[in-house]
Amino acid sequence: MINWKIIGQIMGFLVHVETVMLLCTIGVSLYYGGDDLNALIITAGITLLAGGVLRILGRGATKDFSKRDSMIIVSFSWVVVSLFGMLPFTISGYIPNVSNAFFEAISGFTSTGATILDDIEALPHGLLFWRSLIQWIGGLGIVVFTLAVLPIFGVGGVQLFAAEASGLNKDKVHPRIGVTAKWIWGLYIGMTAILAVLLYMGGMNVFDSINHAFTTTATGGFSTKQASIAYFNSSYIEYIIAIFMFISGINFTLLLLLTKGKIKKVLSNTEVKYYFISVFIFTVLIAVGVFLSSDVNAEQAFRLAFFQVSSIHTSTGFATFDYMLWPSALWGLLTIVMIIGACAGSTTGGIKCIRVAILTKISKNEFKRIIHPNAVLPVRINKQVAPPNIVSSVLAFIFLYLLIIISSSLFLLALDVPPMEAIGTVVSAIGNMGPGLGMTGPAYSWNSLPEVAKWLTSFLMLLGRLELFTLLVLFTPHFWKKR
Repeated sequence: MINWKIIGQIMGFLVHVETVMLLCTIGVSLYYGGDDLNALIITAGITLLAGGVLRILGRGATKDFSKRDSMIIVSFSWVVVSLFGMLPFTISGYIPNVSNAFFEAISGFTSTGATILDDIEALPHGLLFWRSLIQWIGGLGIVVFTLAVLPIFGVGGVQLFAAEASGLNKDKVHPRIGVTAKWIWGLYIGMTAILAVLLYMGGMNVFDSINHAFTTTATGGFSTKQASIAYFNSSYIEYIIAIFMFISGINFTLLLLLTKGKIKKVLSNTEVKYYFISVFIFTVLIAVGVFLSSDVNAEQAFRLAFFQVSSIHTSTGFATFDYMLWPSALWGLLTIVMIIGACAGSTTGGIKCIRVAILTKISKNEFKRIIHPNAVLPVRINKQVAPPNIVSSVLAFIFLYLLIIISSSLFLLALDVPPMEAIGTVVSAIGNMGPGLGMTGPAYSWNSLPEVAKWLTSFLMLLGRLELFTLLVLFTPHFWKKR
């Protein structure tokens, strides 16, 4: 049986977390005297009431907490917080269209960074801060935040961690999952604070530095400027943000080990090696392509390439240049980077490097098996044999990922979205990237997409954020059968 009462309790707590976020945003709006204040206060009142109702309905819940319960919480939480999160946009009148407002909110919470706004600077400071804050909270995951406080409800958090944590790596740096979650959040906050200071030292004002620190660490990509990072025209800022995007693409449990001095273990990690090599190769290839095709020097070509590869590889989506102006071969390289993504256990999207590593090893073994048909060729990751269920899960994930990209692209084509835009939009949405190709590239918003396409891409953002299976299993009849 599904434990709806404990689900109600935890969902109510999450909505109250959103209320606290709104109170912080109200403070920003008061400070800057924005006309969004009333909308934020009304939304805070609604979330406070709704969260209270959910927690009251959850009174007397038993402490049983199944895997099904965790999947429902993880999937529903993103939708619920996005529904409440869109209210400041609609009530204030800055995004009156419900489809657009929900798209903006879920793009924020899933740390995708795609936007329908054509004039970001027209938004008051409160709404700009709200966009950044929902990305920062959504980046590492509202549910991971909940893990740190689940003892309040008397339930364990292992099931939620398994459902929420991206990819295959469930490395524990502490036996208690709640403690691990707290340490991860401490690291996340520390990285954000350091980045904000560095950006302020580079010339950003306090508001912009905090907002961009939020959305960089979350690998979200929302900016306070329509021109994104290109607005600041600073090589220092570009290098700092590129480096922090790259760092944020690494598994956070490995980053924790790094802070404990276990450098060798981190650098010897298979996925980290693949991630480093991938960023290096694509940066070099694109830098050479930019240098040969543009009127820029070697340093500028490298900076443009490194920034864009870091941004796309980590699904952040910041831009310093419209890469659609580069040769089309470079678009293809960036599309491959979009699909790959960064490391599991990070705030990024895409297939993830660990799956690419496993798929590569499976392919190598198949070539060896042709020559030695009776050989036993296990797939080894970090010098350990990957269990058969992990290997089959990776193959199933990649098959579904590509199938969804193909079918969703065909759907957009049926809506008269041009082929290049259709493919780029779908790859970007399911990979939580932000910019796509053509009309949805870094120089444009997604506002020109048909209404139905915005709902589809909103679903794809959530699907990619939850790594397909957690959400798709809810659509199977077997999941809802009593047992």
